[in-house]
Amino acid sequence: MKPKNTICLWFDKDAHDAALFYAATFPDSQVTAVHRAPADYPSGKAGDVLTVEFTVLGIPCLGLNGGPAFKHTEAFSFQVATDTQEETDRYWNAIVGNDGKESDCGWCKDRFGLSWQITPRALTDALAAGGDEAKRAFAAMMTMQKIDIEKIEAARRG
Repeated sequence: MKPKNTICLWFDKDAHDAALFYAATFPDSQVTAVHRAPADYPSGKAGDVLTVEFTVLGIPCLGLNGGPAFKHTEAFSFQVATDTQEETDRYWNAIVGNDGKESDCGWCKDRFGLSWQITPRALTDALAAGGDEAKRAFAAMMTMQKIDIEKIEAARRG
């Protein structure tokens, strides 16, 4: 059954490769359908992959190979909650280690240009605590690229 709401992600021409990467990287992720263009279109030819249906961590997505007119920006990102440093490292390294780019405060960008926030629950819990705990955890986070849970917890304790 087709979901009522689906995130549509515009790619130049690599929606299928992106969907396969996400399916191999994250649990509860898979490519469910690949649709080819029935005729030529502004950025492709008949028979090219036009759309790809996939899920990322259970979230339904549609990858559209729409051409180079639009690029991904940080205005949209997937935020992935992690429970351990090992899980944080695994996702971060999968994205950054496959021609992605590191950024600050737990953000990174995959080789397709899509932004990801790899966010340990220890960080969100510390920020939600408020007060001095949150201020210290926030200050620690501001010095990081990939989030270090041990340092966040130490900052939270003071």
